[in-house]
Amino acid sequence: MSAEVHEFQTEVKRLLDLMVHSLYSKKDVFLRELISNSSDAIDRRRFAGLTDNALLPEQEFEIVLDPDAALRRLEVRDNGIGMTREELTRHLGTIAKSGTREFMAKLGEGAGDKPDLIGQFGVGFYASFMVADRVEVISQRAGESDAWRWSSSGDGTFTIEPAQRSDAGTSVILHLKPAEPEDGMQDFAEEWVLRDIVKRYSDFVAHPIRIAPKRVVAADDAKPEERSAADRTLNSMQAIWLRPESEVGEDEYKEFYKHVSHDWNDPLERVKAKLEGNFEAQALLFIPSKAPYDLYHRDMARRGVQLYCRRVFILDECRELLPEYLRFAKGVVDAEDISLNVSREMLQQDRQIRAIRTFLARKVLDALQKLMTERREEYLQFWTQFGACLKEGLMGFDERKERLLSVLLAGTTRHVDGKDVGELTSLDEYVERMKPDQDVIYYALGSTRAIAENSPHLEALRDKGYEVLTFWDQVDEIWLQSTPSYKDKKFQPVGKGEVDVASKNEDEKKDAAETEREYKDLLTALRVHLQEHVKEVRVSKRLTRSPVCLVGETNDPSLHMEEMLRNMGQDVPKTKRTLEINTDHPLIQKLDALVKREPQSEQIGQYARVLHGQALLAEGGQLADPAEFSRVLADVLSRSL
Repeated sequence: MSAEVHEFQTEVKRLLDLMVHSLYSKKDVFLRELISNSSDAIDRRRFAGLTDNALLPEQEFEIVLDPDAALRRLEVRDNGIGMTREELTRHLGTIAKSGTREFMAKLGEGAGDKPDLIGQFGVGFYASFMVADRVEVISQRAGESDAWRWSSSGDGTFTIEPAQRSDAGTSVILHLKPAEPEDGMQDFAEEWVLRDIVKRYSDFVAHPIRIAPKRVVAADDAKPEERSAADRTLNSMQAIWLRPESEVGEDEYKEFYKHVSHDWNDPLERVKAKLEGNFEAQALLFIPSKAPYDLYHRDMARRGVQLYCRRVFILDECRELLPEYLRFAKGVVDAEDISLNVSREMLQQDRQIRAIRTFLARKVLDALQKLMTERREEYLQFWTQFGACLKEGLMGFDERKERLLSVLLAGTTRHVDGKDVGELTSLDEYVERMKPDQDVIYYALGSTRAIAENSPHLEALRDKGYEVLTFWDQVDEIWLQSTPSYKDKKFQPVGKGEVDVASKNEDEKKDAAETEREYKDLLTALRVHLQEHVKEVRVSKRLTRSPVCLVGETNDPSLHMEEMLRNMGQDVPKTKRTLEINTDHPLIQKLDALVKREPQSEQIGQYARVLHGQALLAEGGQLADPAEFSRVLADVLSRSL
């Protein structure tokens, strides 16, 4: 019978040209697509064999890669279901007509257990034309005796003619283009290249992918020998996330983590979860023990969640599957029916993605909650590495904000036997220790932990036994401003507004009013000399040891925030703060005496500038003119000696 010439059922030359140059970003994905097709064909034959044993092959199912560097040829063959002449014409002669999709449709909803088939669009086969000048397909349907050859150069036509095969299945023969590394064209006739591609894309395909047997000469004698099937097998077939945890050892999990994360350290925790319902997905995620160097460089940071679709690799860095604040998690997600674009290199934004994202975020936070409760030392290790990253989730309107707050840790001024504990505490632990009359969560901010813990704003609270939380990460002030409370307890910054922990009896109120009148002249003098720098000067209710401090209004940015915004190139307007004085401090008392004695003394202005600079430095701020401050301080010191 002479070869029949057919035209494709669409403007194929233009469409193939579009696919070859635009659809796929990497040329090596052609092998992933062909292996996926072969895997589907094997699954369909195995499924058909459940009701007709005669359709099953005598040997085991396998996918074979047979490269020939001399002939510039690569053959991908399988012993799957195969195709008839009509199926070759229909499926390969019509772009985007998927035999897999058609088969699943025929099974219908009530067909019981269905085989796991990968193909969706019917275009993956045509990726072969990215690397081949001509493609041949030789196929024989299981249960039939005739084989057929489909052949095309991608020029708008294809041929169908009789062929020969020893068994049912399909062979795709690629007549390869020359290797051109500068254009991303590897030599796909080289075994090591094929091994690398299979390892990257198809390592967990359920059927063995093997290099065709080649005769080699043994090193110790002249007898030819053949490599065993195990030596020729390129894929592991062990999707570790699908195996029961009881069958997988800790060392296997650690090795798998290092494989997917490129991290030499052991993971801190493992999260294995399965999503069931209208669609299914399985996940195996790991929480690292060490933060990578690029964790806070969002554009550079490598995301560690790989996406698979029924054990076939799709994406290496799937950013859509986890919120940004959980970007430290590494591992894999294997989805059954994830919506992909036609090249299977990009996710479609739909409810499946949102559902998986919500599910994974909940599972990771559950694991962190359990780690904090049951293995506190390990959680402290995690928090040191990733706490600032996790707190990024508090800056927006994430529905899991309450969950994030429940796993948050902060510094604390808590005392045990008269000493600062120096440990980190959770918000729940802080709330449990609050005084009966306390209705707010006190906290202090600083550019470092030492600055926050030694802030003069804490003095009265500490003396009266109130515990204060301390925060020093750059994100803290941002999320605290957008998070007014936790479990009905309002967050109260100790460096903003008025903090009054004094006794409420009438005698102390009278004493406070009397103090204001007694130091009226000093307050006025300081206002005059510092009017360019401060908004107000008042007697402090929060200082017990330091002479002065600066206090902002409730909605004012801190000095630390202003500096951070300037470093980001923002134009930050100058914010005047209130200067509070401690009338019990000897320096303030002596300065008050000087004002009463010599109200026109030039020294008052010098003392005012020194006190203002001291207050700035105490909260980690920067002096506007350090040299001027140094000269004034030197003059003051020289007079005192």
